[in-house]
Order: sequence, then C-alpha cells, then structure tokens
Amino acid sequence: MRASATNSGLGPVFLITHEFYPRRGGIATFAEEIARASANLGYDIEVWAQSAPSAVERTDWPFRLRRLPLKGSHDLTCQLQLARELIRHRRSLRRGTVYLPEPGPMMSMMLLQFFRAFRPRRLVLTFHGSEILTFSRSPLRRWLAGQLIRRASRVSTLSNYTQELLLSHFPEAGDKIFLTPGALRSDFAVVPPRRAEEKDRIVVLTVGRLHPRKGQLLTLQALQMLPAEVRRRLEYWVVGAQSKGSYEASLRAAAAVHRDLVVRFFGNLPDEELSSIYDRADIFAMTSVNLERSVEGFGLVYLEAAAHGLPVVAHAVGGVAEAVLDGVTGLLVPPERPAQLAAAFEKLIHDPALRRQLGSAGRDWALRNCWRESAEVLFTP
Repeated sequence: MRASATNSGLGPVFLITHEFYPRRGGIATFAEEIARASANLGYDIEVWAQSAPSAVERTDWPFRLRRLPLKGSHDLTCQLQLARELIRHRRSLRRGTVYLPEPGPMMSMMLLQFFRAFRPRRLVLTFHGSEILTFSRSPLRRWLAGQLIRRASRVSTLSNYTQELLLSHFPEAGDKIFLTPGALRSDFAVVPPRRAEEKDRIVVLTVGRLHPRKGQLLTLQALQMLPAEVRRRLEYWVVGAQSKGSYEASLRAAAAVHRDLVVRFFGNLPDEELSSIYDRADIFAMTSVNLERSVEGFGLVYLEAAAHGLPVVAHAVGGVAEAVLDGVTGLLVPPERPAQLAAAFEKLIHDPALRRQLGSAGRDWALRNCWRESAEVLFTP
C-alpha cells in the first residue's frame, strides 16, 4: 500500500537542496531520484532548489518544484539567503518534514535551529562524505552540526564507509543512522546487453567534473606509461565540465606529451548523448583520490558505467569499494601506485574476455539497489 501524507504522520515533505537539475553530479541525481521515488510512494513532496534559467526548466516532475532566488553555493551570502526563505515560510515548514540531502541547506538550518519557530515536525539529513570533514574541522561548526544531528529524526548515508566516517566525528548520530544507497537514474533502469565486436581502437572513458579529486590526470598518466604499441590502440575520452582553477589546462598539456595516445575532451553532455558515449566505450575509469577534506563517499557514476556493461578501473578509496567489486565488476588499485594502475589497464586491454566478464557482472550489480527502498528508509515512521 502506498504511503501518503495523511497516513504517514510526516505532513508535507520539503526537500531543500542547492544541488538540483540542471546542475549535474551525484548529489543532484540523488536529490532528484529521492524526490521522484517519494512522490511515487504517495508522499506530498515539494522540492526547493537553486535558481535556474527558465529555458532549461522541466515540467514532467511528479512533485512540486519551487525555485529559490539564490545561486546555490556554500558561501555565507547563499546561506543567509536560504535562511531568509526558511523564515518566510516557517509556518509551512513547521507542519511537515524538512529533508536536507546535502550540506548547503544544512548550514542554513544550523543558524535557525535554536529558534522553536523554525523547527519542523521532523528533520531528516543525508551525508555524502566530504561535508563531515568540513563540519568537524571547526569547533563552532562541529558543535552546530552536532546539535542539528541531535534534533534530526533520522540521518542517512549512501555507504558504510560514510556511515563510519560520520559516527567517528559525530557519534550523536548513532541511534538514528540508516543506509540509503544510491541506485541508477530512472532512465538507466534497463540497459541492453553489450554486443561483442571487434574494434580498431579501445576506448577508455571517464565521466565526471574536471577536478583533481576525480583523478583524470592520474588515469591519463597511467595510460601514457603503457608501451607505444598499446597506446596506439587506445583513445581516452574525457566527459565533464571544468571546475574552478586550471585543471583542464593541465590535462590538455599532459595529453600533448604522447600524441600516439588520442585524448578527446567532450565537455558536459546531456544524458541522451552521454548514453551513446557509454555504449561506444570499452573500459570505464574514474581514479578518484581523497584530497585534503574531500573524499569519494560512493560514486553513482560507477553504477551508471556498470549498467552499460563497462568494466571499471578505480582507486580503492573512500566508499568506492561499495560501488565497484574488485575482481567482480572491475579492478581496484591502491592510490599512489601508478605502475599498478597502468598494469590494471593493460590487463583489461589485452583480455577482451575479462572485459566482458566484468561488464556482465556489473550490469547485475548496478541493478541491486532501488530509489524506492531508500525513500522508504528516509520517511517511513
């Protein structure tokens, strides 16, 4: 039987996020899919999200969407703008459940949590990884985050790794913490099996924002370590938008070192084009690293690649081992071991049967979780 706002005791659910369509990334996907699954379960859900151009807006959501007059960053100005919106709508929020699936709105709620007028009926939080380290480094923010967790009815993480990280810094979450693992996007639910075919070149693909933590440069350098006759059989495809800084320039400069390895930069692609890119690739690589206070808590993109039957090469960091099964759906390599990383690529390049074996197992593995179950965990009283 479907849950509903009238029988769940939740009242309306307000999902408040700075990471939402048309913004891309794991948190944006998580927020959208949890909202969709909750609405399909019958919950009365309204998403509050950052501003977006009207030209890219969609009208097919199964939930209400309120665009807020803020850009959706984590700076103090944005925190105060969101706090102002929360104050304006405090009467509505008090009647329902406020769900904060990422750190931006958590920081705004930290400012208001001590005023009874702004406390919702229920508060639900989801942590992804890096924000745990960010919140814990400052004594004041550590205390504020701890108080917010104490006030929450339920707290979730996407992986066991992130759960352990949260409990090590915020043990007050111990009696209310649950796993809400990520799953495939709704439009990735059914992916046909890959056809075996002979190709002149083997394509290694990375999908992710261009940032040092995502490890594109490490993948490129590992491929460049391969013998020249192997490099000539490869293409490295890089999909993703430039983050702040000069990382893309560094990538392009590194790509020019060995011109016998073809490197193609695709920029950001819409989902319909990205699906075709996955289907044309042979190996997926995202060799993330833990960088300062930024960690890879899970990685939904690994599931997307696996759903397309791609064997995965990744670093064994953070929660990646919960998204990629070493030796079953891909190959995990310790970080800072470039020779081992190159060897993992060479093994897959020379062994098409192993690529098919890992890719086939990956399709089944990627389908094991569903958003409906995670939404039920979050909101079932």
